[in-house]
Amino acid sequence: MASAAVMVAAVVLASVLIGVVESKYMVYNTSAKIVLGKLNVHLVPHTHDDAGWLKTVDQYYVGSNNSIQGACVQNILDSLIPAVLADKNRKFVYVEQAFFQRWWRQQSEAMQDIVRALVKSGQLELINGGMVMHDEATTHYIDMIDQTTLGHRFIKEEFGVTPRIGWQIDPFGHSAVQAYLLGAEVGFDSLFFARIDYQDRQKRMDEKSLEVVWQGSKSLGATAEATLYLCLCLSCINQFLIFTGAFWQGNYEPPDSFHFEVNDDSPVVQDDPDLFDYNVQERVDDFVAAALAQANVTRTNHVMWTMGTDFKYQYAYTWFRQMDKLIHYVNLDGRVNALYSTPSIYTDAKHITQESWPTKTDDFFPYADRVNAYWTGYFTSRPALKRYVRQMSGYYMAARQLEYFIGRKSLGPNTDALADALAIAQHHDAVTGTEKQHVANDYAKRLSIGYGEAEAVVASSIACLTRSSPSAGCQNSSTKFQQAKGDVCPLLNISYCPAAETDLSHGKNLIVVVYNPLGWKREDVIRIPVSAEDIMVRDHGGKEIESQILPISDVQLGMRNFHVASYLGITATDTPKYWLAFAASVPPLGFSTYTVSGAKLTRSVVHTYQGSEKSTFDIGPDTLKLSFSGENGKLTYYSNERNLVDKGSEKFPSDFSMIGKHADDKNFGKRSTVGDRKVRHVKKSVDMSYSFYPGYNGTKEDTQASGAYIFRPNGTDVIQSAGKVLSTVMRGPLIDEVHQEINSWIYQITRVYKEKEHVEVEYMVGPIPVDDGIGKEVVTKITTELQSNKTFCTDSNGRDFIERIRDYRSDWGLQVNQPVAGNYYPINLGIYLRDSMNELSILVDRPVGGSSILDGQIELMLHRRLLRDDGRGVAEALNETVCAHGKCMGLTNRYPILHSTIWIVRSKARSKENFILGLTCLERVLNGGVCSVSRYTLRFYWHSASRYGNLQPSHSIFGSSIFLLILRSSSPMQDEDNWLNSNVPTFTGIDPSYSLPENVAMITLQELDDGNILLRLAHLYEVCFLLNFMRF
Repeated sequence: MASAAVMVAAVVLASVLIGVVESKYMVYNTSAKIVLGKLNVHLVPHTHDDAGWLKTVDQYYVGSNNSIQGACVQNILDSLIPAVLADKNRKFVYVEQAFFQRWWRQQSEAMQDIVRALVKSGQLELINGGMVMHDEATTHYIDMIDQTTLGHRFIKEEFGVTPRIGWQIDPFGHSAVQAYLLGAEVGFDSLFFARIDYQDRQKRMDEKSLEVVWQGSKSLGATAEATLYLCLCLSCINQFLIFTGAFWQGNYEPPDSFHFEVNDDSPVVQDDPDLFDYNVQERVDDFVAAALAQANVTRTNHVMWTMGTDFKYQYAYTWFRQMDKLIHYVNLDGRVNALYSTPSIYTDAKHITQESWPTKTDDFFPYADRVNAYWTGYFTSRPALKRYVRQMSGYYMAARQLEYFIGRKSLGPNTDALADALAIAQHHDAVTGTEKQHVANDYAKRLSIGYGEAEAVVASSIACLTRSSPSAGCQNSSTKFQQAKGDVCPLLNISYCPAAETDLSHGKNLIVVVYNPLGWKREDVIRIPVSAEDIMVRDHGGKEIESQILPISDVQLGMRNFHVASYLGITATDTPKYWLAFAASVPPLGFSTYTVSGAKLTRSVVHTYQGSEKSTFDIGPDTLKLSFSGENGKLTYYSNERNLVDKGSEKFPSDFSMIGKHADDKNFGKRSTVGDRKVRHVKKSVDMSYSFYPGYNGTKEDTQASGAYIFRPNGTDVIQSAGKVLSTVMRGPLIDEVHQEINSWIYQITRVYKEKEHVEVEYMVGPIPVDDGIGKEVVTKITTELQSNKTFCTDSNGRDFIERIRDYRSDWGLQVNQPVAGNYYPINLGIYLRDSMNELSILVDRPVGGSSILDGQIELMLHRRLLRDDGRGVAEALNETVCAHGKCMGLTNRYPILHSTIWIVRSKARSKENFILGLTCLERVLNGGVCSVSRYTLRFYWHSASRYGNLQPSHSIFGSSIFLLILRSSSPMQDEDNWLNSNVPTFTGIDPSYSLPENVAMITLQELDDGNILLRLAHLYEVCFLLNFMRF
């Protein structure tokens, strides 16, 4: 009873004490600026809005499908503007133009004027500025440029400003190309991100080196030594270096307990003394403690708090109300200074301090966020989507050129829809393959719709340009072209191209227009499926050109019929039986016309090895020959025979050094004389095999599984052939091929072109069987005798190559816990390894993951099918299926290798006749190009040494040809002579006497909306490579 009385008295006393404090409307002082001599805490309000992930980009914008995730970007932007207007000191940064432009188009002129004023005052800052926050591992540099340009152009046109800040806060690792090309060269003053390896982060925190000056390119900018103590001076810093900061917590969220979305559980600042739970001092103490903790790992007296995260500020007042209070009360406390800020203000503040910054070179791959959790699986995840994106990118580049030649139409059809679809596909949860399946379908659908419009542009352009008098206009062109892109048609990877499968009886002809989007003349072999074998090909002058018929295998036809039904919803009745291959010569930025008609044609000589013969068989000419075992069908040797070039017959640069041994070294190859020619013979052993890594499913103690993001193998299993491998060999005047069914779900074609110095290996992988309950990650391994000493090189977004050393990081002492996954790197163009005499190089036709796990061996991951989620938010296993005729099966991927391109074992001459670059340049390769992977077909290209004994020019030039695939338009025609006489059979957009130098690629030729022309040229070679070619 006494206790109760005391309690009542205490409540009464408390009520009296509270009652004497008069509550009133509170005006918070948010006007704080930077204070010298104090720790300045820069509060940067932001939201991170994925352009697709768990929901599609449109679902995220309008706020639908909230059963998956409650997120509505439209609400964010609607709520944000009045909240920022309420206080002139409030600030906000916004990034994703794919959403902002959707919202902008829906606003009144009055609202647009308000937003312009906010941007002009600096309260609203548009940073990064691309349509999306693109990925940095699986994107090509041309796509990165294009999507960034779309966003920046809009910002410049509507607001008259250019973004200053790179804000790549969510991609899963960071590339060197991002630093110098999409960072410094874009004009950014700084670059910020969140995700670096957990071991790297800890070391940088210990050394206060989370913020650095990053030199992404060896070719551009000063040397690392010259910038070791570089003062960050925005007016004098080398244009190819960029101030870069990694967020200390490893994410882009506020410190713990400072999340203020309406449903977050962080304590708010309760400063009304009339209410219970008054906590101002407690919240100030928490703020100061968090600020000091961050200051302990950061140089200078400035730290940045990223006040926001995914899809926050749907009710913006909940954030700004709390930040107003924190700034007010923290500054009254006086221990630190808090202020509304932006990354631009923060960067300027860092600059003023005159601090010396550590330097960073190369890149931030691979990324692990904890032990056994390497984010290297997404380098390969959804390889068919990756190929589709790459294929559409090359098509878009060619379509823009053709659109320019006939004049852009503002009211369609035009290439805008494809540009938008490609831009969104560069998002770091799109081309990466880390989205839910229905979102991946949405990305593909957008690409398909965009392709449809661009296809109309290409067809009308070809029809116009082939007219005798294109100046008369193109509106009434009578010729209708059914066209094809990439390898001929959108579904050529499954041998489906109705335009080419025309009945050529009764005098009918097929007119094929071959367009070359490169700035160089192309000599290529064109392949199209045809129904008959008695046909011939003539050029526009009527001259018969060399052609060849190759049977289409039953495996290819079976794949064709199922996938046509799945993708098109139709049953393919007329099935082609053959591939027609013919040699085409096409001028730069131009086309050549060919006529296909009925006649006798050279057929391939077909021979089948049953897998029991102990002899060997060869394919290819003497200049490039492959030897296979007749017993097991395995590739055993690569050999070539090349003329040795006298120094006097070639123009050699004088300003690089000669290194190495003589070409008659026994380790290099035999040297002999054939007639009057000096010949070098090279023969090297090579082995190709397949394996899979069982996906780790996690345990109760260690839940980390392999999934869309994470590659965590659980051992490795060699894929054995089902009995003896049957080898079907096809030989002809243009192409030799070996077809092999490795097992029921892996089919391989090894191809040698008679006039080319490479080998192409094409794979079809899938459906990967999972009936045993085990997810599988399928790899191919190419093994040679090279003594590579743990060292190999991979490209950065299709440009620079970076040296990798197995189980090693240049920035910290690596603790190895995943010897395979931790050595995987992203590959967009290629991977190579070398020793003192030879080089093995592989180019790919889509992004993949790869490594060199053993010396002399390159490993590429071709396909992944997994049964567990890896716990990174997708909540869905990476288990792609395709359905038709009431049956579903796992996705089959066909690469030409993937279109992988393997250039393999190029022996490097070390003689007086063949010069090599100096040792300082030995690690460099070309800068340009791309390759990809599609049906799961992988293409390998094995190449002999270049005339200067180096693979670098081959990478760049050949890589560009893979990225910019030849377009083919086809039109059935009854009267060939009449068509050729009344139309232009050949065309070039460049002066016929000129082509671009081999080290220069045209990556953009586009007419803009205002009639201006955008022309971009790219230098393909890195510094120190063939200095006589580096000037243009």
